[in-house]
Parts: sequence; structure tokens; C-alpha cells
Amino acid sequence: MFKYISKTLLTGFITLLPLILTIYLLYWLGVTSEELMGKVFRYILPEGAYFPGLGMISSIIIVFIVGLMMKAYLIRKLFNLAEKVLYRLPLIKSVYRAFRDFFDFFSPNKEGLGQAVAVTVKGMELIGFVTQDDPERLPPSFRDRDCVLVYLPMSYMVGGYTILVSRDEIRPLDMTRDEAMRFVLTAGITGAHE
Repeated sequence: MFKYISKTLLTGFITLLPLILTIYLLYWLGVTSEELMGKVFRYILPEGAYFPGLGMISSIIIVFIVGLMMKAYLIRKLFNLAEKVLYRLPLIKSVYRAFRDFFDFFSPNKEGLGQAVAVTVKGMELIGFVTQDDPERLPPSFRDRDCVLVYLPMSYMVGGYTILVSRDEIRPLDMTRDEAMRFVLTAGITGAHE
């Protein structure tokens, strides 16, 4: 009886935790943006002009405007110049680059992860993602071979391996990047989604 109760509780916990964490993250972002921007608006607006939620609404608008501005060539060039300065500052360069790489991974127009592929290694097939297939962007000693770089993520971990393999050792998979990543990170427990 105790085993049944604990298994049922664990199932409920595993079911609810991702939902609760997602809701909490959105709540935290909303409260934080309201708190920060709300202080600014209370300071600059006349008495009575501020209303609850104005900080969060303005944060969403600012993020949207920044997203629009980043589509402009000149703004992107200025931003890249500012990033080059940050990449030269001790300590800041390490922290900023780590955050930048992490968020670039989730960028909708990211170039990082390419096609999901199966890589044949000693008779085994490993699921990975092409990260570089342009020979000119590979180190000079690898340019003379018809190879691609493939990232092999590890299940239930943040790490993985990047390997250089011949094009004839990879096979494109009929999976989106998200489906393949979810499949690999959960060690196939989630199964393939149709």
C-alpha cells in the first residue's frame, strides 16, 4: 500500500513540476519587470498616472522594440562592436560570453544547431546535430577532408561532445531539432512524437 501511495505521489510530482516551474518563471519575470519599471514610472510620471501592470507592459514593449531594432543592419553592427569591447574585459568576458552562448542556443534564428543526424561510430548510431558543414569555417588542418562537425549531446546532462566526421558517416533524421534534442536528453524515454 505504501509503495502504491509513494509511486502515485511521485507521478503527480513529476507531472506537476514542469508546469509549476514554467508558471513560476513567467510569474518571476512579470513581477521583476513590474517592480523595476514600476519604480521608474512612479518617479517620472505625475501622481495618479501610474497603474499596476504598467511596468510589465512597458517591459514587454521595450523587449519587442529591441528585437525590432536588432533587425536593422546599423544597430546589429553597433551591438557587435559593443560586444567586442565586453569580450576584452577581464571577468566580464567570461560571464557575458557564457550567458550569451546559453541564450543564443534558444534564439529563434540561431545558426548553432543544424540538421538532426544519426552518426555511425563502430556500428552504433548516435543522434547528433550538425554544427558546421562549411569547410572554410573549420580549422585549416580539417579543410582538405569532406567532413562536418557534429554535436552529440549527452542524456540528462548539459554537456556533450563535438566530433568531426566524414559526410558519409552521417544520416539525416526525419526529426525537428527540438524533437531530436528532447529524445536524446531524456535517453529516449519520451519516445518519438508523431
